[in-house]
Amino acid sequence: MKEKFEHKKSLGQHFLNSDYVPKKMCDAAAIEAGDIVLEIGPGTGVLTREILLRGGRVIAIEADARAIAELQTTFPKEISNHQLVIHHHDARTLDLEEFGLKQGSFKVVSNIPYYLSGFLFRTILESNCQPNTLVFLIQKEVAERIARDEKESLLSLSIEVFGEPSYICTVKKGHFTPPPKIDSAIVAINNISRDKFNDFSSELFFKVIHLGFAQKRKQLIGNLSSEFDREELKHIFTELGLPLDIRAEDIKLNTWLNLINIINHRFIH
Repeated sequence: MKEKFEHKKSLGQHFLNSDYVPKKMCDAAAIEAGDIVLEIGPGTGVLTREILLRGGRVIAIEADARAIAELQTTFPKEISNHQLVIHHHDARTLDLEEFGLKQGSFKVVSNIPYYLSGFLFRTILESNCQPNTLVFLIQKEVAERIARDEKESLLSLSIEVFGEPSYICTVKKGHFTPPPKIDSAIVAINNISRDKFNDFSSELFFKVIHLGFAQKRKQLIGNLSSEFDREELKHIFTELGLPLDIRAEDIKLNTWLNLINIINHRFIH
């Protein structure tokens, strides 16, 4: 597809130029007729078109007025019948409830700027108005850290605690106009919920994992003892069968949840 207007580097714009990637993204999100789909940064509407073709109702958030004019020219019928609703809005001030969305009743499918990926994962997953499914086209390296790396990270744990991430496929640079400097990947997060926070608050979860990763080369017990009693932590580690020299990156989510649950009872209550 020929670029209709000059992309803005300041907005991190790299437009999809074929229908291959949109099809893969919609497959990953299992888009069906009647689904409500939030699309952040639709640009020239290549992904938007595929979602609409599958019968999805698209709520599009676009910061670039030129892109909105392009979408209005391309999809007049879908706009008139309210299958496509466009909001001129900056994704950096996203409040999902503002767009009439309801907890667990919509999907997010978007090709997002690399520089906003961490912010948008956090904003959407931590929201009180979560989607049931999220599919992002992001930097390949970030997708691998989320869904492929054997070691855990703040990023991977922050996503796994809300849903089930999977690496769908690699997307080469040539699928974009202009091509980015690095490859991308499609990542999907399914079964999104806040169910893992039944025993303690999300605030405590994030506080403890941030402590745990504060100095990555240090042992976990050393990092946590900056806030909690070291001798009591030794007892907790022994109860959980954790080596005293283990590092944060070597602990899987379920063990983190057990650890934080005990910390909540021993130190908080």
